[in-house]
Amino acid sequence: MTEVVIVGIGQTTVGEHWETSLRELAHFAMQAAMLDAGGLRPQALFVGNMLAPNLSRQAHLGALLADFSGLAGIDAATIEAAGASGGAALRQGYLAIKSSMVDVALVVGVEKFTDAIGSGVEAALATTSDSDFEAVQGMTPTAQAALMMRRYLHEFNVPADGLAGFALIAHTNGASNKNAMFQKAIKLETYQKAEMVSEPINMFDMAPNADGAAALVLTRRELLPTGFSHPLVRIAGSASASDRLALHDRRDPLWFEAAQLSAWKALKQAGITLDQISLFEYHDAYSIYAALSIEAVGFARRGQGWKLAQDGVIALNGKIPCATLGGLKARGNPGGATGVYQAVEAAMHLRGQAGPNQVAGVRFALIQSLGGPASTAVAHILERME
Repeated sequence: MTEVVIVGIGQTTVGEHWETSLRELAHFAMQAAMLDAGGLRPQALFVGNMLAPNLSRQAHLGALLADFSGLAGIDAATIEAAGASGGAALRQGYLAIKSSMVDVALVVGVEKFTDAIGSGVEAALATTSDSDFEAVQGMTPTAQAALMMRRYLHEFNVPADGLAGFALIAHTNGASNKNAMFQKAIKLETYQKAEMVSEPINMFDMAPNADGAAALVLTRRELLPTGFSHPLVRIAGSASASDRLALHDRRDPLWFEAAQLSAWKALKQAGITLDQISLFEYHDAYSIYAALSIEAVGFARRGQGWKLAQDGVIALNGKIPCATLGGLKARGNPGGATGVYQAVEAAMHLRGQAGPNQVAGVRFALIQSLGGPASTAVAHILERME
């Protein structure tokens, strides 16, 4: 059996990089990952990006980044799946290695939100929804999430601050992550007093859009470089699923079917069950996304996902740690780079390199990135090899 392993990881800090270009951000992460991989030279580059053509006026990132990073001539392409772009790029890198068509693949996720401001960013984000039936009506991703959250609070009799636990846990964990945008814990009172963005979503219920890049080097186990010393991390499962793009076309707007399918397929591929997962990196672009992801994957019954945050089940010392380095909420939401950041962070835990946030005894990690309200969901199972 072909074993696809992560041999190199790299990332930039997440934040507002006004003076750093999109290509430079990606280059920093790519170079760090290749150095971490012992200098392996990739034959293929897969770029996860969501909004560069809109925000940075730059498409054709595969050729751009290969050239800028001294890799001109290799196979290079951009993968776009809204917020799941990074996860989708990782899946393409995985498939390239798994098929033996490529020996070494470089996956990079990059986003540069600060190349635009104000309404330009909102207009760009709206392109990830159904243009003819959602965006044209003025629906933004945040307004859509607010409608879902309001329905969730009503349908399952959840208190107004019932989802606060997701923000509190994310900020607690992000406080120890030197690459996070927000490195400060918050109290429940802070959440309760926060300004509303789109009621009932307040500023702590949504992740901040931010600049950042993360990268991975993948290869097959038998091709590991001489003297490779990092603990070995294997991609044990990789799966993707899609749902109806427009939320109003779904049978149930409060059920993330694609999240369920992608996670279950990845678990089956890895040959493990959900209770063997030691940590879960969900896509908490909004608190409601975190609750619905937990329920779809199977960690909680329908309408009960919010209680796992409230009761500390998903805290670092809980049964199933989530957002272990701050998640999107505290680390920041680097758009199409999110899925690669999740993989880098999970690999750090599996290597034992997560510092004060290290989850003890972790063997299997589940990461999942979402495009929109799980219109696309990409899941990976990472395993620490003995």
